Amino acid sequence: MTYVRICAQGKTFASPDLSKKVLIVYAHQHPSALDSALKTAAEDELSRQGCHVMVSYMGCGVEVFDACKRKSLARDITDEQKKVQEADLVIFQFPLHLFSVPAVMRGWMDKVLSQGFAYENTESGRITLLKGKLAISVTRGNQIWNDMKDTDTEDPLAYLWPLPHGVLHLCGFKVLAPQISSAPEFTSEEEQMGMVESWTQRLKTIWIEEPIKPRCTYRLL
Repeated sequence: MTYVRICAQGKTFASPDLSKKVLIVYAHQHPSALDSALKTAAEDELSRQGCHVMVSYMGCGVEVFDACKRKSLARDITDEQKKVQEADLVIFQFPLHLFSVPAVMRGWMDKVLSQGFAYENTESGRITLLKGKLAISVTRGNQIWNDMKDTDTEDPLAYLWPLPHGVLHLCGFKVLAPQISSAPEFTSEEEQMGMVESWTQRLKTIWIEEPIKPRCTYRLL
């Protein structure tokens, strides 16, 4: 259940009840000060709201495992799945890499959001097993992204399309619009502070945001 609180300035924010749990999947092998600040901002603001915040650090790859239905998953994978199962909101934080998520994030998704845990395929269609959970990506740009600014090919949302409209939607998540930040090496300290503040302010109303409309037409059950 979500309730509304009004601060002294008269602004209205949505606050979760004390049972809300949040998982931050933090996939940065070489995090910048901006990356760390964005993660800390989420931890601090959500904890301030009364949420229980969990962080999974994906600084290196995770162990290869057998299929979920054979119940022989490595312990670290089953631990990650337990965090996802408990979470009301999952935040995927990563830098843009080769026009997509970095390999370590892709590996986490392949292993954790596996068939039998996140979805099942049947003759009638795909059964989503993570219905009702919120998900959002917090993405930081890179050199290529910066070089394409103010050109006809600039469309950061296009590079992220497979994540919200594909992977997350097909697992049953209610996906929120991505939070996008510029590459730290091309922004001033003041601009980076502004990006962190923007993310912090958005988190104050994250629980009442409307999910994006999925573009995938795959039949879900």
